Amino acid sequence: MATQTQDDVDDVVPGREWSSELYRIANDQFDRASALLELDPEFVTRLGEPRRSLVVNFPVRLDSGRVLGLTGYRVQHTLTMGPTKGGFRYGPDVSLGECAALAMWMTWKCALLGLPYGGAKGGVRCTPSELSVPELERLTRRYAAELIPVIGPDRDIPAPDMATSEREMAWFMDTYSQMMGHSVFEIVTGKPVVLGGTAGRREATGLGVVYVTEAVCERIGLDLREARVAIQGFGNVGAVAAGELYAIGTRVIAVSDHTAGLVDADGLDVAALARWTAEHGMLAGYPDAKQVGPMDVLEVPCEIVIPAARERQITDENAPRLQCQLVVEAANGPTTPEAEAILHERGILVVPDVLANAGGVTVSYFEWVQDHQRYSWDELDVQERLRRQLRAAFARVTDAADRYGCDWRMAALSVAIERVSEAARMRGIYP
Repeated sequence: MATQTQDDVDDVVPGREWSSELYRIANDQFDRASALLELDPEFVTRLGEPRRSLVVNFPVRLDSGRVLGLTGYRVQHTLTMGPTKGGFRYGPDVSLGECAALAMWMTWKCALLGLPYGGAKGGVRCTPSELSVPELERLTRRYAAELIPVIGPDRDIPAPDMATSEREMAWFMDTYSQMMGHSVFEIVTGKPVVLGGTAGRREATGLGVVYVTEAVCERIGLDLREARVAIQGFGNVGAVAAGELYAIGTRVIAVSDHTAGLVDADGLDVAALARWTAEHGMLAGYPDAKQVGPMDVLEVPCEIVIPAARERQITDENAPRLQCQLVVEAANGPTTPEAEAILHERGILVVPDVLANAGGVTVSYFEWVQDHQRYSWDELDVQERLRRQLRAAFARVTDAADRYGCDWRMAALSVAIERVSEAARMRGIYP
């Protein structure tokens, strides 16, 4: 183990435990929206930093018998709006600062959609690809047990995120239920349907991206079915969005995952790509398209770029080379503030993440409601409710953009921050 030096100690800034590049971006957005609203300094103070955070260190026994020490996090941004809501992820770069930024964005996302939640986010710093399924199960169950002091079906409701899925949600739900002594289906969302999940949850984020894109195209007079689309990311969100766009006749000309980018100016066969990835586990090696680097698809000439991979993918380095009319942020935080300024100057519209990828948390809300009611809705009902909710949110964004004379990100954040600050004002400060 490395020894901490005095220089390391001196680098720690008190009160900035969650500092990170992603948190800087989230804070920059909050500061700009607060200035636009002329927000009372009281609410800048109350909403500018996370309300609660938990850091846990725990052991997991590997299949070899060796014990691995892991660090996990859960950050709750605000408790004003009701229980907190947000996914948990596994990855080697998971940190307190990353979770703090994502929790803040989740607050704004829920407020924009009118959901009765504050934002939360969590995760475990690990490399999931290096762990076996039994090891992942032991990790998930131990992480769930460590979070017992801060979670609950009416306190904080986790959900899937990067490298987690229905499987991890089932393990998490079962662990919590075993500790409570009875089944508590509503402790997580994104579960298998047989364990209280809802039809359409797995596809919800990608489908929501398409619903929002349709509404935006109607607004700007762009025929989506005649548009060319490039999608960075071919996981759950990107692949679902690509499949839905392909099904309605849109030309998907580029996709990528972490192994490769694929380009075909005449349009990719997305159904064939789905079969290829199901068989090979990656896009690399697909024979019927030109192969490029994973980042190169962002710069392909097209009408719409959909970053559906990771944070900070569009930067001031590559923003000048984008050749599109519209960026739809299917990932969280894919565009840095510096890049967004360049895109704005070039006349490229950005549909912000708090709107574009809000389909997942919206259908998670539907699942949570159904679990509490012990009553299920069919998939068509879920999809129609999702479409209505996202279109209503987009209307709120465009109204605010017209009112404040600002871009759509600032408009979306202004709607959300106004809602949360008003709730905070009415609740006051205890004691």
